[in-house]
Amino acid sequence: MHKDRPKYLVLTAILLSMAIQQQVIAGPPFNTDDPQPVEFHHWEYYISTINTFKSDVSTGTSPHIEVNYGVVPNVQVHLILPVNYDYSRQHGFNTGYAYTELGVKYRFIQESDNGPQIGTFPIAEIPTIHNPEFGNGQIQLFIPVWAQKSWGKLTTYGGAGYWINPGINNRNWLFTGWEVQYDFSPVITLGGELYYHTVDTIGNKQVLAFNIGGSINASEKFHIIYSVGHSLMNEKFTSLYGGLLCTL
Repeated sequence: MHKDRPKYLVLTAILLSMAIQQQVIAGPPFNTDDPQPVEFHHWEYYISTINTFKSDVSTGTSPHIEVNYGVVPNVQVHLILPVNYDYSRQHGFNTGYAYTELGVKYRFIQESDNGPQIGTFPIAEIPTIHNPEFGNGQIQLFIPVWAQKSWGKLTTYGGAGYWINPGINNRNWLFTGWEVQYDFSPVITLGGELYYHTVDTIGNKQVLAFNIGGSINASEKFHIIYSVGHSLMNEKFTSLYGGLLCTL
């Protein structure tokens, strides 16, 4: 990190990179997640990049690796290893590793003809490498409840969760979102989400934004997933997700 970097740019980059790490926990390629775990003794492997573009700073992962495994019926274990970056025209490109993400998804109500499936997906962001450019060295926890219902080719899911967000100038905050998607064919799925979160740091603002995206299923095992979105209030930003998913 450049010693002469203006303090406001340093703070902006750190806060945005932390927000990117928190977005990684979502159901790719969206921020909103679902309660459906990976099937028993099956795997999901992702290699992806998630990005947020503002007028003065860009942040994201380049890339991050995600692994999910169905350890027992209705329970999935979860790991993300993100290589973070930030970029500004004045100070160029910085990259580094700070947090490892661990989680367990548990579905405790099965979907029925008249009711949704419901589950929880607690996440822990564990400071692994001391790197003040991309984190504050504090453990962060996310405790959500998610619900999902399908009718043929149409699926909708969403819910809400609470972030425990320790650190100087940080605030605990609430995230909520809802997603709708449709399988247009065995190859193409398209969907969109609307999400909101409360203030997460002193001086920051609440966020309301959307994403539109989906998947291209090259085969039963290999999928291209993507989304693009934009803010709807307060700070203006554009978000972009792209990744490859392998299911085994």
